[in-house]
Amino acid sequence: MLNFGQIITEQTDTILNVWIESVRRDRHLKSDDTLSPTAIKDHLPMVLEALATVLSRSEDDDLQLLVDASLQHGTLRAQQGFDPVEIVREYRLLRRALFATLEADLLRESAIEVYRVFRLIDMVIDEAIAQCFKSYVGERMKELEQLQRQLAMTGQEMNRLVRTNQDGLSLLTDELNVRLNTIVGFSELFLRQQQKQQALPQDTVPKIDHIERVVRNGRYLLHLINDLNELSRYKAGKLKLHLMTTNVRAIVQEIVQVMTPTIAAKELQVSVDCATAPDQVLSDPLRLHQIITNLLHNAIRYTNTGSIQLHAQSLPEDRWSIAVIDTGVGIAPEDQANIFEPQFQLETSDQSRDFDSKGLGLASASRLVNLLQGEITVTSTLGVGSIFTVTFPLHVTLAEAHTTDGAIE
Repeated sequence: MLNFGQIITEQTDTILNVWIESVRRDRHLKSDDTLSPTAIKDHLPMVLEALATVLSRSEDDDLQLLVDASLQHGTLRAQQGFDPVEIVREYRLLRRALFATLEADLLRESAIEVYRVFRLIDMVIDEAIAQCFKSYVGERMKELEQLQRQLAMTGQEMNRLVRTNQDGLSLLTDELNVRLNTIVGFSELFLRQQQKQQALPQDTVPKIDHIERVVRNGRYLLHLINDLNELSRYKAGKLKLHLMTTNVRAIVQEIVQVMTPTIAAKELQVSVDCATAPDQVLSDPLRLHQIITNLLHNAIRYTNTGSIQLHAQSLPEDRWSIAVIDTGVGIAPEDQANIFEPQFQLETSDQSRDFDSKGLGLASASRLVNLLQGEITVTSTLGVGSIFTVTFPLHVTLAEAHTTDGAIE
């Protein structure tokens, strides 16, 4: 009976060379393209050394060596920018290289011995992947925790600058938008990659929750920055409209689709009725998108149970409207006159209030509605819900409009 532990020890260089060549040829492994053979090989020799002790009938298993090597491999691959799918693919190619090298010897053994070797190799590879993911997620968590600290510091700096230098707000928010979009995009990409994995170590679940918190905080700051930016430009008279033929139904559907995960997280029902909406309007699609988004975001924030409806319809006298109807906490009559003022927030006795909110969404929406020559109204009953209705002309007109590339500015 052959000693496959000894064979792996003697054939380590051959196995690694076959594996490195397979990695180089694999078109799905982009991160390896810029690495040297030594960098690709990394701690894999120690994984093979541990595997040799597991397969050997005369040596004690050295699983600690396997754990240490896999943890170091995961940390390094995270630092090198690998994604989880690439790491799994590397180990699958290692398994293929192992069996390709051992094939001739395995054909000379009994079925029971072949089964033992296959089972042990699979066990070691699976354990190596699990340990590698453990350190990979840990390294990614360090990066995301650092990003979260940067988000907090950025938010503090933004508030300080807003208080002391209103004139520099537009420049500040543009810069923050770029950086925060990068942070949120990176975090969401990492979450999608994790969710694609069929099986992850159990202790990664709370870590992924932390990552989702980073994404939520990043989205919140982006929303806040956009609202601050719009209010600042509105006050300065620098908001410009880009009027063009706009599909109302498409905008509403896009907004609902983007916000569906947020709605689903609160287990709310959402319905859209655009059957009688105008086919097309002349408006600024970006500003229209911002208005509806802010109204829907407000409805989600203050609705714990029940439903949210969006209803768009044509009206007489060349006008149209869109209403956002929720079954939320409602607004007291004395507060309804103030809800469109910056930094006004509803005081509620339940947990529906978003305590991180700065009360800018409705203020921004109200001013954008005015810019589009529309009107915004609210009807609300405490404990029943609210209806925000915005009415627009079918064709927004500007006194000094001129056409540029099909748009009116």
